[in-house]
This record gives sequence, structure tokens and C-alpha cells, in this order.
Amino acid sequence: MYRNPSAPIDLRADDLLSRMTIDEKIAQMQGIWVEKYDRLFDTEGNFDSGKALKSYPSGIGHIARPSERAKNNALPGRNAQECVTLTNEIQRFFVEKTRLGIPVIFHEECLHGMMAREATNYPVPIALASMWDTELIEKIYSQIAIETRSRGGHQVFAPVLDIARDPRWGRFEETFGEDPYLTGQMGIAVVNGLQGRSGNGKISEGHVGATLKHFAGHGHPESGTNTAPAHYGERELREIVLSPFRACIGKAFPVGIMPSYNEIDGIPSHANRWLLKTMLREEWGFDGVVTADYYAIQQLYEQHKITPDNFGAAAAALYAGVDIELPDPLCYCCIKDLIDKSKIDSEMIDQAVKRLLYCKLRIGLFENPYSDEKLVVDTEREEKNAQTALLAAQKSLILLKNENNILPLDCNRIKTLGVIGPNADAVLTGGYSDSPRHVVTLLEGLRERLGDCVKVVYSEGCRITEPGSWFRDEVRIPDPQEERVRIDEALSVARECDIIILAVGENELVCREAWAESHPGDSASLDLPGNQNELITRLSKLGKPLIAVLFHGRALSMNLLNKCADAIVDCWYSGQEGGRAIAGALFGDFSPGGKLTVSIPRSAGHLPVFYNYKPTARRGYIFNDVSPLYHFGYGLSYTTFEFGQPVLSKNSIRRGENTVLEIKIKNTGTMAGDEVVQLYIRDCISSVTRAVKELKGFQKITLQPGEASVLSFRITSDMLAFYDMEMNYTVEPGEFEIMVGKSSRDEDLQKVMLSVE
Repeated sequence: MYRNPSAPIDLRADDLLSRMTIDEKIAQMQGIWVEKYDRLFDTEGNFDSGKALKSYPSGIGHIARPSERAKNNALPGRNAQECVTLTNEIQRFFVEKTRLGIPVIFHEECLHGMMAREATNYPVPIALASMWDTELIEKIYSQIAIETRSRGGHQVFAPVLDIARDPRWGRFEETFGEDPYLTGQMGIAVVNGLQGRSGNGKISEGHVGATLKHFAGHGHPESGTNTAPAHYGERELREIVLSPFRACIGKAFPVGIMPSYNEIDGIPSHANRWLLKTMLREEWGFDGVVTADYYAIQQLYEQHKITPDNFGAAAAALYAGVDIELPDPLCYCCIKDLIDKSKIDSEMIDQAVKRLLYCKLRIGLFENPYSDEKLVVDTEREEKNAQTALLAAQKSLILLKNENNILPLDCNRIKTLGVIGPNADAVLTGGYSDSPRHVVTLLEGLRERLGDCVKVVYSEGCRITEPGSWFRDEVRIPDPQEERVRIDEALSVARECDIIILAVGENELVCREAWAESHPGDSASLDLPGNQNELITRLSKLGKPLIAVLFHGRALSMNLLNKCADAIVDCWYSGQEGGRAIAGALFGDFSPGGKLTVSIPRSAGHLPVFYNYKPTARRGYIFNDVSPLYHFGYGLSYTTFEFGQPVLSKNSIRRGENTVLEIKIKNTGTMAGDEVVQLYIRDCISSVTRAVKELKGFQKITLQPGEASVLSFRITSDMLAFYDMEMNYTVEPGEFEIMVGKSSRDEDLQKVMLSVE
């Protein structure tokens, strides 16, 4: 029956499970990554079926990152044709040469594009979230899925749903920001894009399975350091941290979820039965696969010290509900011994294996285990992807400052344009990237946009670090004497210019995943690293108009830059087409319309700075402003928008009833532009403390000059609910403040009161 595509998936999984030996079951609960170079490949990196038969006669669950050519990405990876040829060859072995012919899952990293040679590179997730555009997000991740599946990939480890509350953390860029509602909406769009919308429980043809991560609390670690403990009470955990995961599971049905490395209340997530069983499976009804993060089960005894060895770690993870160990079999290789010693029971193994088989059936691997090698290279698809990457880069740009409307620039009024700074001609694709077919730097984008009409001169100015790699441990600081020479050269170049475009921020070496003590990526400071502030100070003294373009992975305390620059365009890492998008924005080809999805702190000492704080927080500091430098939801435009007075269809409702808010918005400027209308709610009096405001809805709208539109927001009981003193999810009667406007800043919001009886 398990081979019958017309039979129900759960019955097919039961049938296959009943035929499996214990060795075949355990094989499905393991993956391979580093081991594949010794156990699947010959010395030339080609698949060796003899080695495979000896190493994996009972099959295997997952094979990691077939796009890599050597250990730890040490060499350029395989191109599309090489990758699909290899995955088909390996798959053919497991389908045709093992007893039951269970296909293998090839998994890949697809945070903002497939992490593979010549794959499309889109802006990093925090930049994508800045679009506030779920339709475009879904389109992007559908393209990522199709590109990944065409190369032989089946399951991807995305989206990241961590709530980013501490920008010292080096993985900040991987998130959608600080808000649980926005993160949940982005996550739903990503999963729908990756998996498609088949409507029958199966993954759409040509798409891949999505894996939510990191479950839970990873985005606000102690001291901002990766994998450190997360300090949350259950109420905050449910309402803030777990909320995006629950929304995705309830509305998009991802095939998998990945626990986090950290601990909560003394229990590491990979051993947390309450989190993975009581909450995830029993309360939420999740029936997908719980996939271990890389080496996380091993860390239960090596770092967390809750077990003495790999036997204990395997048992702890199995009891918690982790179905498969990745990336290599370091602990789950002990499963058979644990069964023999009655440390675990076989029913636990059957439950895990059934979920793993169900996942492979949902993806359609038994019907379509191979990729079509004739279709892997598709020039038309590649061009469409590049166009979408350009659109995403354009839509994600955030105009933070525009003193005296200096932007957009007029090329007819500029003879010489200076492009200065460490990121002016740098390739910045963000973490979890490989080498796309092309990358357009800011300098290249400006020269392409301006052609011969403006003289463009360039100087590096200073360096953030010496050249290096996101993958390599070493990070080298520039030589101070050489830095002085670079700054002097930049000043010499700048004196010739009419206007200076200053490209500053971070690079992928100073803000990245700190996956080991030898591989740092978190930061105690949020100031611009290196000698950038000196460069800014000296350039500003020239009296030239200064336009700052900010490339970065974390929220930075850019006080000096904010003081000295006439305009600031925030682009995070904007993907392979970023240079083109930024050049177009600077010269008025379109109006930037991105909005911040995080609050920008004035310093590391201001943390935490998230907008949805409790009433007793943010009392104030001596000699300092407690507010963020820039607020969550903030972003300017080249045009202007006028908001009408918000009106409720019913100002008083009973619990369980709904009301509708309407508001008119008009483009009162001279350019077409995007605006993001944001809806916030505050429960004025409640039995437990509530945030001063919480995002509960948003709509992005594009309006032509003079055009107006009326937007409607349906306000439901769920938007007013919270966990009360007894941890019941409920709506309490009383007054609710409904706020609507263009950012979370009080002066940008209009208010109306809603009464609930």
C-alpha cells in the first residue's frame, strides 16, 4: 500500500512502518552531513555506491546540503547541474538498492535564497520584513522553493521565527524583527511560499517542506550571546515568543519545526517535554516532524551538562519528542542499545518514524524521487527571480532621515559624486549565502544608473575588518596606520565632490551566527565598528551634503551618523540586486516605502528597546533620552500621506463580537508611494499587566499623487485576548484603545476607544 499514490498518506505510512526492521527505523531517524564525504563519496568527491551500500544498507533519513562540494563549504559549491546530477544519483541508490526503497530527504539552508552556488540571493529576512508585504514574501519564497527543488532539495530550514529583542545577538538579521504578530504573518507567507497551497495536505509540485525555527526563545538570549539562556515566564513565552509559531502551525501547516539551542527555566529545548510534547503536540495539535538543530542533541551533555554522555542525550531528546538527529549520527546511533537496555521503548521509535515517513509522503518523494535534469537550468526562471530580487530590494529600503528633502538627488545638478565608505563597493549578501550569479554593489549600481552624465569617484575610506568569510573563524582588525592613509585618501576624494554618498555599517564578519567560541558573531557594542565614526566626523567637517547608506545585520546605535548625515537610507543587506535598487532610490526612480520592524536603540545601554513594553518600563535615564532613536514601524517617503479620522462601525461590543475600523488615507504629495497603515491595541485596565501597545494588523497600500483610499480593519475578539492570572486565554470586559497610523510612535497614531461588555 505504501507505494500506492491514491491511498491516504497516514495509511501508507502505517503500512511502510509495519514492514520495517528496527535498523531501518533507526536509519530514518538520522541524517548525515560531514560523514557523507567519507561514507558516500570517493576521493574526487563523486558518489561511491560501494561505500554507500557498506555504510547505509538500511537507508538514511536526511542528507545535508548536497550543494556543498567539500567539508564546511571550503571549496566553491556545486552549480545547479552538478547538484541535481549528484542528488539523482544518490537517490537512485536509496530507492533501488535498499530493501524498502525509502527515498532520502536532501535538506538545504534557504534563509533568503538557496545557500548554493549561482542561486538567487534576496535581501536578508529582516530587510524582507521591512517591506510589510506578505504577498511579495510568499512570491519570493515560492521562487526559492522551485529553485531548490529543481536542484534536488526537498526540505529547507526556514523561516526563522525568533523574536529579535537584543541586537547584540549576531543572528538578528535572520529574523523578521521584534514583533510577534508581524513575525507570525511573515512566517505564514514564507511557509505558504515554500510549500505551496495544494489544499490537500501535500506539498505542491515543485515545492519543498518548510521547517520553523528556533523553538523557542532563541532571539533574546542572556547578554545577547548566541545559545545563552532565555529568561521568560510562561505568560510572556506564550504571548510573545511562541505566538508566531502557533500562528504558522495553525494556518500554514509546516512539515517541520526545529528546537532551539538555548534553555528556558533550566531545561534545554531539545530536552523540554513541556515545550515539544505538552505544548506543541497535545495543545497545538502539531503532527509534523521535530528536527534537531545541528549538534544540539550532542550539546545536551557537552554544553548543557544535563546528561553524562551521548546515550543519556539520545534518551532525553527522544523522551522530549525530537524525531531526527542532525547533522550526523552522534547520539541516535545509540538507540538500539537504549532499547535493549529498556531505557526507551520501541513505541516511541515507531511514533517518530511514522512522522518522518509521513513527511516524505507529504513531499511526494515516493512518486517523484528524482529531479528533471533537463529543467534545472532555466534562463527565463533565473531572470524572473532576479527581477523579484530587485523588487524586494526596492521595497525593503527604509528612508530614516531626509533633511530639507535633499533626496531624491537630481543628476543634472551634480558634476562629481563621491561614493565613499567601507561598504561602497563591498559584496554584502548576508549570512547563509553562497555566491549568486552576480551581485551589484552600491558603486556599480550608481555607475550603471548615472552613466556618463555624472562623474563618479570612489574611496574605501576605512575598513570594518580585513577581508574574510562568514564561514571562517578568523576576524582580523585593520592596521591603524593603513586606516589613517585610507581616511586621508577619502578626504582628498571628497573635496572634489558636490555630494558624498557614504556607505557604512557592518559586514558579515562582525554580525553573524556565533556557532562556536572560536567563531564569534555577537557584539557588546552597537556603535559603528572600526574607524567609521572618525571617517564620518572628518567628512562632515568638509561641509558637503552627506547621504548615508547603511548596510548592516543588527540594529545599530548610529547617533553620530544621525547627527552628521543629511539623509539616511537603511537597506540592511539588500541582496544581489541591492546596488541597483539603492541607486534608483537615491535618484528618484521610486520612493522608498520600507518600515522598521525593530526599534533602533541609542546605545547598548538602552536595551531592551522594543516598542511593546509594559507600563512600568521606560521610566527614564539621567542625562539621556529613554526613547529609541527610531521607532518600530517608522519610515519616511518622498511623498506625503494624509490620514483621516478612524471610525469604528460599533464603539461597543460584547465579548465574542467583532467591529470594523475604517480610515481614509490620501497621497497629498507629487510622487507615487507606498504607505504601511498600522493598527495597534491597548487593553486599558486588565487583571495582569499588558503592553502599552501591541500591533494587531497592518495593510500596505500604493497610492498615486492625489489618490485616496479607505482601508478597513476587522477587529476580532482574538485581537483583544490575553492569558489571565489563571493562564486562561480570554477577553476581559473594559475599555480598549485602538490606535492607527504610520508607525508605533505616539505622534504618528490616531486613537479611538472601544468598549467591551
